[in-house]
Amino acid sequence: EVQLVESGGGLVQAGGSLRLTCVASGRSFDDYVIGWFRQAPGKEREGVSCISSSEGSAYYTPSLKGRFTTSSDNAKNTVYLQMDMLKSEDTAVYYCAASLDYPCSSIYHYPQSAVYGMDYWGKGTLVTVSS
Repeated sequence: EVQLVESGGGLVQAGGSLRLTCVASGRSFDDYVIGWFRQAPGKEREGVSCISSSEGSAYYTPSLKGRFTTSSDNAKNTVYLQMDMLKSEDTAVYYCAASLDYPCSSIYHYPQSAVYGMDYWGKGTLVTVSS
């Protein structure tokens, strides 16, 4: 089993930046990929990015690439989501999730269905962007 804890959410003005952190525990960090997801009020949860620490590769939902960057620190079992040039429509609860077999590259084409590929979820952290 994998435990995930997100942090770093908060209130930020439009145009600002935030960095979210996801700390994983319970299994070898190389055993799984980590995805970032978000759920805005009244909307379905959607994929943001996915990173494979063992491969050193990250993939993004096309609409967010260029503003959001995912990275990992394998020594700390930690994944980050750097969010820049934030917009009011980025307001959402952000979750990290882990999967033992999800192909990270799929999040590019299927960001909505990526949620079904995850095995473990954190509790989320709220990001509010004021306009």
